[in-house]
Amino acid sequence: MKIVTWNVNGIRKRQGELQDLLAAEQPDVMCLQEIKAAPDQIPGLLLAPEGYWCYWHGAGGYSGVAMLVRCDFAPGKPEFTHPGFDHEGRVVVADLDATRIASVYVPNGGKDFPAKMRFLEGLSGWATETQTGGRTLLICGDLNVAREERDVHPKERKPNQIGTRPEERTRFAELLGTGLVDVGRSLDPDNDELFTWWAPWRSLRQRNIGWRIDYVLASNPLASRATGSASRREFGTSDHAPLVVTFQP
Repeated sequence: MKIVTWNVNGIRKRQGELQDLLAAEQPDVMCLQEIKAAPDQIPGLLLAPEGYWCYWHGAGGYSGVAMLVRCDFAPGKPEFTHPGFDHEGRVVVADLDATRIASVYVPNGGKDFPAKMRFLEGLSGWATETQTGGRTLLICGDLNVAREERDVHPKERKPNQIGTRPEERTRFAELLGTGLVDVGRSLDPDNDELFTWWAPWRSLRQRNIGWRIDYVLASNPLASRATGSASRREFGTSDHAPLVVTFQP
């Protein structure tokens, strides 16, 4: 199974890049965040790219998520849903047999930090409920928290900046404590340069001076079958890189 998650920072600007990424990676599931478009604003070829079931969940030029599931991976069209804590078009969920997959875009918190904390708390509660019910869970997306100090390049670290505050990292730890594994870190525990986002100036992306805020989190049984995780820093013009994760059957 191959999963790709990508914050596109505006699907209308990145439509050609998405098609290129689908052709190059041929993922079983593609999770997108920050699409910044309502479904009727999505170009026709993207609403249902050939070979994929699709769900676009947005309301205009802000936020929004999507999920694309390869038809031969899920022969019947999945039911796409949203948990109760979702607001502003930030979560879409699909059940694929015993595995539940979510594309998630956590609020940045700059305008309303308490809302970000409530969202993270809701995400943890939902993850607990899902796994207690016996399902395997995959949470993919832009979680807008650098989990550890090393997940921000030293040149980008500032005291008490949003995305690195202790209370945010505590919420992240609580999410992992529901039975989830940070797949990228588990596969590459000693790499301090697993960044997925770069500020768009001073050639920070080319120099890999960034943050790790995009993740694939998997329930323990599935995480144990992970075989690869890569941030495609060289791809595309979004300020985020696609994150590609593979699992054994």
